[in-house]
Amino acid sequence: MQALLDTRLFTLNGHDIILSQIIVAPLLVVIGLVILQWLIKKIAQRLELRKVNADAIHLFRRMFLIVGIVILVITALDVLNVPLTAFAFVSGAVAIGFGFGAQNIINNFISGWILMWERPIKIGDFLEVGDAKGTVESINTRSTRIRRTDGVHMLIPNSHLLENTVVNWTLIDRLTRGIVRVGVQYGSPVKKVTELLKQAMEDNPSVLGEPAPCVIFEDFGDNALIFDAYFWINTSAEKGIRDVKSELRYAFEALLNEHDIVIAFPQRDVHLDGVLKIANDHDFMRN
Repeated sequence: MQALLDTRLFTLNGHDIILSQIIVAPLLVVIGLVILQWLIKKIAQRLELRKVNADAIHLFRRMFLIVGIVILVITALDVLNVPLTAFAFVSGAVAIGFGFGAQNIINNFISGWILMWERPIKIGDFLEVGDAKGTVESINTRSTRIRRTDGVHMLIPNSHLLENTVVNWTLIDRLTRGIVRVGVQYGSPVKKVTELLKQAMEDNPSVLGEPAPCVIFEDFGDNALIFDAYFWINTSAEKGIRDVKSELRYAFEALLNEHDIVIAFPQRDVHLDGVLKIANDHDFMRN
């Protein structure tokens, strides 16, 4: 068995490569990867128990994995007695070709590390990217995965998030302002309308007291007196503010009806010039 394991297979850079080295090197890499993944999982679990930010844990996992793989590759080459200088020329040629052929990949890779390091976008943030809105689920080395409000997953290149305008609803805090517009018919008591709208917002548990909600008499519309009700809530997604808007509309409608204040609807007056002639049944049948 020992003689078989010591069998020389070929010579690389002046060093004999034997069968045992060919067996041990990949086995070492496989075992090392298993241990590395186990270590990363255990350390990440401890960090989660200490309430460490999810983005910091994600960055740690990426860095620990890359460093571990580099160490395993260097160790495997050392077992094979292969010096790193043997790959100097090949790695240089590969690097040049890779640089020309994979500019976008490299750009997205570097952008991914910038996102994880500077954290302008974090896991759990609610983003508005173009026409799409969704929550960040993971930031990978090439792309960022976002779950849209309709449940569909989007993969956005990291460079796109750095080079284009992105609206981050939760960059610093989860404070979000909402507005509900209400139109009441002309002749309604405007002071009373303002009081009722403000009362409905103050009674809603989701509306914050500071900044305080306010009501603005916005305009004299074509068919109604226009009021804008402004309020602030803490939310991490668009659904939260839509739910509160719906609750406030129910409350506005109930309070205004209770005080006999009519919510306006579009009306049009039609004026006819000339003589209007109504045909009788005989003329209608003849025509």
